[in-house]
Amino acid sequence: MEWQQLAYFRKVAQVQHFTRAAEALYISQPALSRSIARLEKKLGVPLFERNGRNVRLNRYGQMFLTKVEEALLLIEEGKQEIHDMIQPNRGQISLSFLHTLGSHLVPELIGEYRKTFPDVTFQLFQNTADILIEQLTTGDVDLCLTSKPVERVGFSWEELFSEQLYIIVPKSHRLAEKGAIELAEIAEDPFIGFKEGVGLRTITDQLCQKAGFTPNLTFEGQEVSTVNGLVSAGLGVSLIPDRKGLDETEVSKLKVLDLECTRSIGVAWVEDRYKPQVVEQFQTFIVHFFKSYQVINSLHR
Repeated sequence: MEWQQLAYFRKVAQVQHFTRAAEALYISQPALSRSIARLEKKLGVPLFERNGRNVRLNRYGQMFLTKVEEALLLIEEGKQEIHDMIQPNRGQISLSFLHTLGSHLVPELIGEYRKTFPDVTFQLFQNTADILIEQLTTGDVDLCLTSKPVERVGFSWEELFSEQLYIIVPKSHRLAEKGAIELAEIAEDPFIGFKEGVGLRTITDQLCQKAGFTPNLTFEGQEVSTVNGLVSAGLGVSLIPDRKGLDETEVSKLKVLDLECTRSIGVAWVEDRYKPQVVEQFQTFIVHFFKSYQVINSLHR
C-alpha cells in the first residue's frame, strides 16, 4: 500500500467521479482506476459502489476514508515538521554536553545564538563523556561538546578552547595562602573527585599519576559546583576548571607549578551523517562563539 494510492483514494471519495478526480490529480483516468483497483485488491474489499464513472463510498470505503484522512494528516504534519527542522532560521537542534559545561557556558552559548535565531529550539542533554559519544553514535544528538578528541572512525572533533585547571583547598588549609603549588603537595589530602566516565575524572587521574600519586578519593561528584561546595565545607581538596558564579568565599584557588593542568573542550559530530542547515549554521556559530570566549578570557587573566 502506497501513500500515493491513499491520496488518489481520498480524491475519488471527495469528487465521487473518476474522470474529474483524474483531472484534479493530473493523471489519466485508466491509471487512476488501476490504482484504486490495486488498493481494493490489497484490502480484500471494494471501497466504492460504482454507477458508470460516478461512484460513492460503501460502508468499507467510509470507514477506510476516516483512517486515510487521519494518516494523510499525520504525513502532512510530519513533512511540515521536517521542513521546519531543516530551516536555518527555525528547526530544532539536539545538543549534548558535559555536566561541567552546564552551569554557564552552554546557557551563554544558546542565549547568544537565539538573539539572532529566536525560532530555533533545542533538545539538551547533560551527561558523562562516554554517554555523550554513545548518543552521537546512535543519532540521538546532532552535536556534542566533550573534553577529549573522539578517536573513532567516522567521527570528527574540533577543539573550541582550552581551560586551566586549578587546585582548590578550604580557606583553613595549610596551603591556602601559597597561591601556587606543585600537585604532589596534596598527595596525602582527602581528594574530592569526579565520578567514573566524567571527563575530568580521567584528566585528574592522569595528572596525579604524572605527579607520582593516586588521589585519596573520599567523595565523587558530577558537577563542578558540587565539588566546590564539598571543598568549601572542609571535606577535602580538588582539581577543577575555573567557573563563573562559583562561590569562592570558603576556598582558595591555587595554580599548579610543575604540570600543565589544562583540558581541551571541543565539538564532535559524525562525518557522513546528514546535518540539516540549521545544525550546520549552529556548528559554525559555536566555533566563532568560543573564539570570542577565548579572547575575553585572555583579557581578564
